[in-house]
Amino acid sequence: MLRFLDAPVAPFTNNLGERDLRMTKVQHKISCCFRAREAAEILCRMRSVLSTAVKQGVAAHTALEQLFAGEVPDFMRQDTLNQAA
Repeated sequence: MLRFLDAPVAPFTNNLGERDLRMTKVQHKISCCFRAREAAEILCRMRSVLSTAVKQGVAAHTALEQLFAGEVPDFMRQDTLNQAA
């Protein structure tokens, strides 16, 4: 609960997690519902990639450009994930 006292890099609040969910709720409010479950899943995947890119210091447009070019951004590479663990 007080992890931020021992580890300065730990966030003080859970606002980042709440912000990640907020855009999904906004989309739901605007359209009143998702017409298909697949559409909701696609939106969640897109938001997840963009959110992770920003948290890893990669501009959202750069991550999208790499994905549309068929490249895997560094923050999504399996070998990079294994080294971090």
